[in-house]
Amino acid sequence: MLGGFLRTLVKVAVASLIVGSILAHFGITADKLIREAGVTPEHIAELGRRALDWALPNVLLGSLVIVPVWFIVYLFRPPGARSD
Repeated sequence: MLGGFLRTLVKVAVASLIVGSILAHFGITADKLIREAGVTPEHIAELGRRALDWALPNVLLGSLVIVPVWFIVYLFRPPGARSD
């Protein structure tokens, strides 16, 4: 499972490197793209903070239910049962 994830991560990294190199060759930078979209770096940071402020309490609330249920299921698995 981890091998598939790492393989996908490497593919995304290589594709990003290729596309980034092509864009840089034409003089297109991240700063220019952000300015053309009419967004400031401060606005992006604010959106990130707002997303984290929304997501963190929901993740914690969900984990209060999911973690104990997972632990109980883990405890009552038959011996030798694997979840591969």
